[in-house]
Amino acid sequence: MERMKGIDASFLYLETPSNHMHVGMLWILKRPAGDAAGGYFAAVRRLLESRLHLSKTYRRRLVPVPFDIDHPLWIEDPDFDLDFHLRHIAVPPPGDRAKLLEQVARLHSRALDRSRPLWEMYVIEGLADDQVAVYIKIHHCCIDGMAGTELMVSLLDFAPEPREVPPPDKPWVPERAPTDLEILVRASVHSVASPLRSLRRLPKVIGAGVALGRRALGRTEPMPAAPFQAPKTPFNRALTPHRRYAVGEVSLDRVKAVKNAVGATVNDVVLAICAGALRRYLDAHGELPAESLLAVCPVSVRQENTKAVANNAVSAMFVSLATDIAEPLARLAAIRAATVHAKEALKAIPAHALQDWSAFAAPLVAAQAARLYSRYKVADLHRPPYNVIISNVPGPPFALYLAGAELVHSYPISLPIEGIGLNITIMSYRNDVAIGLTADREAVPDIERLMAEMPAALAELEAALAGPKKKKSA
Repeated sequence: MERMKGIDASFLYLETPSNHMHVGMLWILKRPAGDAAGGYFAAVRRLLESRLHLSKTYRRRLVPVPFDIDHPLWIEDPDFDLDFHLRHIAVPPPGDRAKLLEQVARLHSRALDRSRPLWEMYVIEGLADDQVAVYIKIHHCCIDGMAGTELMVSLLDFAPEPREVPPPDKPWVPERAPTDLEILVRASVHSVASPLRSLRRLPKVIGAGVALGRRALGRTEPMPAAPFQAPKTPFNRALTPHRRYAVGEVSLDRVKAVKNAVGATVNDVVLAICAGALRRYLDAHGELPAESLLAVCPVSVRQENTKAVANNAVSAMFVSLATDIAEPLARLAAIRAATVHAKEALKAIPAHALQDWSAFAAPLVAAQAARLYSRYKVADLHRPPYNVIISNVPGPPFALYLAGAELVHSYPISLPIEGIGLNITIMSYRNDVAIGLTADREAVPDIERLMAEMPAALAELEAALAGPKKKKSA
């Protein structure tokens, strides 16, 4: 039995009937040669069953504390049932990409069952071109982007033949679910010790904030972007429970070529592609604000020795997307400067202090506030804290396999939140930059059009780079 950490629990408290807090992946694989129609699902099941011990996420479930007086507990699920979590479905003919994404969007619109371990995995048959898909969703209270990558790689192999995975050092032992009285006694003991720990952390947290304020007062360059400076857009609204999902990719080599030409980072160019696509999309709809859009970018603060730990170690930086600048290279330069300032602000606060804020979370208050905010659609009544969530997670540059099937495409799928109806998550795989757009169904009704603007925005940057060279040679 283990008490959930505050930052992990915060993703539970933010969840409402319309604001689901799970993330996921969509893998598109080439079916192994000679595989029978139903044989691949059985192969995936055997592989998953043999690797359950590689992550605690698979077999532990939540135990809430009565009256929400403390963070929930994790226990090894005494009723664990693999067949509840691993499911076999198909898309209708003709089994094209559009039908697959529509099915995944529906699955992603359903909340996870909190009485079970917080994950589901679907093997999806019926695709054209001898392909099969796997969609996985996991609650964000279990995992962040970096830990998620480690968890996914635990299922994947470097060759068609699955590797031999050593059995666990100790056999898995389910735990008896504690009674409410036992939980309350444990919570009471913790409630005595917790204020003392919180008070010890408070000077560090306040000190970090004071240091950041002094740096701000002493600087001459512009301040980094901050929340609630964002203009209103069509996708800044209260959420419905329903989602849309679109995927695409651009060449990693092309992204790196732009990066090298201007002396930026890959992340800067990725943000510039997103900014260009959003500008083009909003302009086409007559909705482009005069002010720049503001993005929040999750940033891992995970230490090297905790990479394999399945929990959250994440903070965030706010970055202006410079969508008020028409010229693509000038926009990229502004984004590059904005990320530098944002990183400086993030470094001013120690990683442990960022995590310590969660020690002051009040479970009952936080959960009730989230439900009221959602129920009364408060996000429609005020200026958004930011416009869009953009995550960029590095992935493997080499081919991977699942139960003998080659992984052709690996697309992330994430979560919008109240007031922020669009999430852009990017993950590299082999020589592609894979893009997943997850949006509220009403906020971005033509999500495929927004996805089409992503490669167009990269081409716009490349054309701007080529322009001066042509003039010079003339």
